[in-house]
Amino acid sequence: MVERAGADEQPVSLMAIRYDRPVSSAARSSRLIGAFSLVLALAVMIAHRFGGLATPYLVLLLIVAAGCALLAAMLAALGLRSLWMTGAEGGLAALAALIYAAFPLALGAYATERYMTLPDIYDVSTDLVTAPDWLSQPYFDQIWLKRQVQVTPEDREKQLAAYPELTGRRYEGALDRVLEAVRKVAKMSGMTITESSGDTEPGRDPEDRPVKPQPGDDAVADAPDIIPVPTPRPYDDDVAKLIRGVNGVTLQGTTRTLILGLRFDFIIRLREEAETTFVDIRVASRYGQNDLGFSAEIAGDYLKALDAELLGIAGG
Repeated sequence: MVERAGADEQPVSLMAIRYDRPVSSAARSSRLIGAFSLVLALAVMIAHRFGGLATPYLVLLLIVAAGCALLAAMLAALGLRSLWMTGAEGGLAALAALIYAAFPLALGAYATERYMTLPDIYDVSTDLVTAPDWLSQPYFDQIWLKRQVQVTPEDREKQLAAYPELTGRRYEGALDRVLEAVRKVAKMSGMTITESSGDTEPGRDPEDRPVKPQPGDDAVADAPDIIPVPTPRPYDDDVAKLIRGVNGVTLQGTTRTLILGLRFDFIIRLREEAETTFVDIRVASRYGQNDLGFSAEIAGDYLKALDAELLGIAGG
């Protein structure tokens, strides 16, 4: 029931009270920093994968992006706390910051986990004793990602402990057949062969060989059609085994990882022994002492693909 004011009384005015919510500056800042970290990470990855950005600068900028993402996540947490405690504005900004920071944080966490759990090596080989020698020693300016110049026996022991399944392959087949499969699998895997040594065309067809002089040529008119070729005697001493063991092919090239485009050098060695062919592979990263396990993954994936290609003739 509303009482009416008397003649001598002043009217009572009703004023609406407006409640102003506090604004979380931490939440707003987190959104900006989170967006910056995501854009930076994507930009440097694209510049490295399709441009000329060097790998050391990629790693440095990704570390910066992960650091900014971590800062954005911490500020977003403060913004959400203010929302819960005082009802401060900024909940949507904090949520957006967490979404932006998710990718750089996940990338940084993945790299950190590998760095902490995998051995600090950059070179792996299926032959731990006599690894295939490089036809041309890979060299690149390490900038700030320095590493040891030589691979030590201790490095090979670390590899054996971390990747015991990384071993060479012996195939029941001639060198030419296995070499064809090696080249095919390398091409399918995105590996580019840049150099080779040895007889890279073993067992080629006679019509592909150099043309034999025809009768009628003055210098070789009386040459026989078939020239006997000496064959090695079945000696079993060490010298004979060494001579017969040099029949092989070595292929060297480069490859890149799919997403980040990290560059690796590889060398594949094929050796024909009796009626089998032994295949070894060596993979090395170009920068840093720790390859985060990528070298072993490249070598292992290649050997699995080669096994599948040569299925049915793979030996022990």
